[in-house]
Amino acid sequence: MLTHHRKPVSLSLISVDLPIRSLIETSATLYQRDRQRFHLLLSEPGLNDWEPLSEKLPATVAPSRLLWLEISPYRTIMTVQGNGKLSYRHLWENRMYGLSRYWLQNESLNGFSQMRLRNFTRSLTLTGSPLPDYLRLEYELWSDKLQFGRYVLDLEIHH
Repeated sequence: MLTHHRKPVSLSLISVDLPIRSLIETSATLYQRDRQRFHLLLSEPGLNDWEPLSEKLPATVAPSRLLWLEISPYRTIMTVQGNGKLSYRHLWENRMYGLSRYWLQNESLNGFSQMRLRNFTRSLTLTGSPLPDYLRLEYELWSDKLQFGRYVLDLEIHH
């Protein structure tokens, strides 16, 4: 039976070795698929897309993006879509290599380009019962033999 709950959440992504940080604090809908499987759906607010170089040009605001997380103690999948330029999907499994796919929207009418990277999940921790309240993922992003950084994703679900 599918049940859902509206919850405030904090989602952060931090690079351990690069100057990358992101924090989203918003409300999300938590769907319970079965005893240990959940889906979390949230919308990232629109962000300033760029700073104008001239006072004559207005700053643009990117539309909000949809983030969908499929969560279990063994596997997490995160899909991000909706801003029309970049979409991606990560598959993480504890102590295993997974796949990260990025889709870049072309300016022309030809569609999109796809880029695939590998990730290695150093640890996946999910706590809380009967509903999850905390997810922590530590992973590395790879292209062949070149590492693109180490990252920590923290999701806190407030009750």
